[in-house]
Amino acid sequence: MITSVITAVFAVGYLAATVWLCRGVKLNARALSLGGVVCALTLVLATIRIPLPTGSNITCASWIPLMLLALVYDYRLSMLTGWVCGILAMILIPGWQAVHWAQIFVQQLVCFSCLGYAGVFGWEKRWKAVCGMALAVAIRCAGHVLSGVIFYSQNAWDGWGAWGYSLAYNSSRLIEGILSILIVSVLPLGVLRRTMVKQGGTV
Repeated sequence: MITSVITAVFAVGYLAATVWLCRGVKLNARALSLGGVVCALTLVLATIRIPLPTGSNITCASWIPLMLLALVYDYRLSMLTGWVCGILAMILIPGWQAVHWAQIFVQQLVCFSCLGYAGVFGWEKRWKAVCGMALAVAIRCAGHVLSGVIFYSQNAWDGWGAWGYSLAYNSSRLIEGILSILIVSVLPLGVLRRTMVKQGGTV
């Protein structure tokens, strides 16, 4: 019961905060084009996986396109694009099909759109970008773990329990998140953002 309440508060709180942050986003032709390209790239990379002994996997840098969109263009567009990715993932990516309608709100609508939080603290200072990406990774890991506890507890290994199983299984998400942060951190974000502005990418 307590786990269900925690999960419900997490899902409702996240969705409410994200909708509030997305207010005023400009969906012009350029934004829609960028969002479409990032969405396609994210979904393609998410289908390329490295399997792990736990039964989980690490994708081929599928977190990075949405993080970059948030940091070099507009984090609000990244959040909206993430929502589209989450819906399309249920159709296009094996293993992302929801086993219960509530899982759509706990996992599918969270675990892509949360990568837009990479840009909520700004990009001007490297530490701000790192803090934003860390927040995005934390939210995504929480979404996966809570989804595992609520919807996949029947798959728990003997003696592990729902929480132990979900934490161990989804440890790959933390690994992938840390790798994504390290990769994005070494990229010239200022140059990429200035290039977007020169090409007409006002935000």
